[in-house]
Amino acid sequence: MKRRGLDVKGAFFNADSAFDTRRARKMLWNHGVIPNIPENKRNRKTIKRGRKRHFNRDVYKRRFVSERSFAWIDVFKTLLIRFERKAIYCLGFHHLGFALINLRNTLAKV
Repeated sequence: MKRRGLDVKGAFFNADSAFDTRRARKMLWNHGVIPNIPENKRNRKTIKRGRKRHFNRDVYKRRFVSERSFAWIDVFKTLLIRFERKAIYCLGFHHLGFALINLRNTLAKV
C-alpha cells in the first residue's frame, strides 16, 4: 500500500474469524490498520488474555456488500478465470459483467 501511495492508517480491516490469530492482528496493528475480526471461539480451552479485541459489528455488517459483489462477478466464467493476456481486455469484460449485473438488478426492481 505504501508503494501505491495509499494511506491506510486508521482504516478497518474486516475479516472473518479464520483470521483471528495473534500474528495477523499484530501485523495489521504494525501497519496502522485496525483489525475488525470476530473472535474465533472454536478449539479454545482457555479464555484469551491480554487486551480486549476490538470488534465493531456495524462496520463488519458492511463486509457482506463487497462479498456479495464478488460472488456476482464469479458467475461469469470469463471473469472468474482470466483467459486474456492483455489487461485492457480483462477490464473490458469486467465492464460488461458489471453492466449485466446492474441490468439484472434494475429489471428485478421493475
